[in-house]
Amino acid sequence: MNQTNVLSGAKPALDARSGALLFYSEFDDPQEWEEALKAELPDLDFRVYPEVGDPADIRYVLAWKPFPGFFAPFANLELVVNLGAGIDSLAGRADLPDVPIARLSDPGMVTLMRSYVLFSVIRYARDIPAFEEAKRLRQWRYIHPRPLHRIKVGVMGLGHLGAAAAAALAEAGFDVSGWDHAPKEIAGVRCYSNSERDSFLSEVEVLVNMLPLTAETRGLIDESVFAALQQDAKFVNASRGPVVDEPALIEALQSGHLGGATLDVFWTEPLPADHPFWEMDNVLITPHLASITVPETAARDVAESIRRVGAGREPLHLVNPRRGY
Repeated sequence: MNQTNVLSGAKPALDARSGALLFYSEFDDPQEWEEALKAELPDLDFRVYPEVGDPADIRYVLAWKPFPGFFAPFANLELVVNLGAGIDSLAGRADLPDVPIARLSDPGMVTLMRSYVLFSVIRYARDIPAFEEAKRLRQWRYIHPRPLHRIKVGVMGLGHLGAAAAAALAEAGFDVSGWDHAPKEIAGVRCYSNSERDSFLSEVEVLVNMLPLTAETRGLIDESVFAALQQDAKFVNASRGPVVDEPALIEALQSGHLGGATLDVFWTEPLPADHPFWEMDNVLITPHLASITVPETAARDVAESIRRVGAGREPLHLVNPRRGY
């Protein structure tokens, strides 16, 4: 790196041979990403699918849920950055060569997820669904509030986003516990692991799913999980739909064992118009927006990963697609 650039604070330029970055997403704004990345890497050759140009130019891919066969044309690929936290769409792909895969880990994503989980749990803690029903019936219905420290909230999955959500709930004053396959330590949170799952579930009034989707977690939240919860417990799913056994969830809601659910993710998205969830008054549906990537904060990490790979080093936030996180 040029010493003058270091002293002046100028951003290092990309080598002209660095190749191009290809952007693919049906949900994210490519112009916003291009502006954010070029603020970090002014010389970046930024391309948006399907305007690929010469596939041999593509060294980097920034994508969310690329379709099957997407990576096959890119023989010179050096880095894939996933436009989100969950990498399940990149696992087990025949078209993806053995290149580093990085996830995004930006403060904006964490802040949005914390806010969604806090909203969902506070909505139940403060009996808002009951007041929404009372308004529809034109009833003045008083429910004496419970102190937050008496409300037991459990978070399943204590990875990057799950740990942040659990910490936010603890900071808000809830009695918080968490469970993960591996032992974890989070300030203000009682942490359980592996075989301690049922002990964790037995004390939970509001269960929040933050588990990543992997071969081990697919369908993990099933009938046995819901049965282990207290009567009238509430459920929040802000991670991935297939982690949850949907028929078991429907049965638990219809039987009354679960008092309600807030669902941001589903087996099929968009959620089909004839799905039973639409008819359930005790289910709040949001369209997979609990957390999104914020380009102006995430672009710094993407640019740094490109620089590192160009220098023969590992990118930031490297993940293992075989493990699923």
